[in-house]
Amino acid sequence: MASSDSAPAVQPSGAGTLVALVRQSWAGLRVLLLATVVLGLIYPLTVTGIGQVVFPWQANGSLVRSDGTHANAVDSDGDDGAPVVGSVLIGQAFGAPGESPEWFHGRPSAAGEGYDTLASAGSNLGPNNPDLVAMIEERRAAVAAEDGVDPASVPPDALTASGSGLDPHISPAYALQQVNRVAEARGLTSDQVRAIVDEALAGRVLGVLGEERVNVLELNLALVRLG
Repeated sequence: MASSDSAPAVQPSGAGTLVALVRQSWAGLRVLLLATVVLGLIYPLTVTGIGQVVFPWQANGSLVRSDGTHANAVDSDGDDGAPVVGSVLIGQAFGAPGESPEWFHGRPSAAGEGYDTLASAGSNLGPNNPDLVAMIEERRAAVAAEDGVDPASVPPDALTASGSGLDPHISPAYALQQVNRVAEARGLTSDQVRAIVDEALAGRVLGVLGEERVNVLELNLALVRLG
C-alpha cells in the first residue's frame, strides 16, 4: 500500500539563494537609479526650465528695483539698472510706529529682530497670554498716536504679527489709516497718497481666496517715484 505522506519540498541550494538575492537587489537598484534620474534630475530641471521661460520674474524671487521695475537677478550695485531693493514676497521693516512717519509701515514681525528671513516664525504666544495682551495694547497705543486715530479703530493687522513674521502685505484699512500721516510727512496731499494705495490694491486670488491686500514695499517705492 502506497504511503500517503507527501514528498518533502526541495530546498534551494545556497547558490540558488544567492542568485535570487542578487536578482532582487539588482531590480531594486535599477528602480532606485531610474527614480534618481527622473525625480532628482529630469523633473527638477524641466520644472526649473519651464519656470525660467514662462515665469522668469517669479521664478527668481519676484525681485524689484528701486525704480519699481522687475529684476530677474540680484544687482545690489545697480550695474544693470536701478539697484534691487527687495522682493514683493518678503516684508521689510520701514520703521516702527513713531519712527519714519514718511513711510507706510507693515505688520509687526516676530522673526528675529524683525523680518529676519533666517528666523521666520510667529511669537508662539497664546491668545490669552498676558505678555501678548500687553504687547498688543502697547502697539495699539503707539499706532493710534502716530496715525491720529481712535485706538479702537486700529486694524488687527497693525497689532499682530503673521505666522511667518515675513508678511509683505497689509489690509486696505491699515494702508488707508496711514495716508494722512504719510502725506503730511512728505508734503503731499492725502488724495495723492490715497491714489497710490488704490493703485497698489490687490484683490482676492481667483476672486474668492484670501482677502484684499496692499504690498508695503510697492507702496513705498511708489512714494519714492512720486517725490
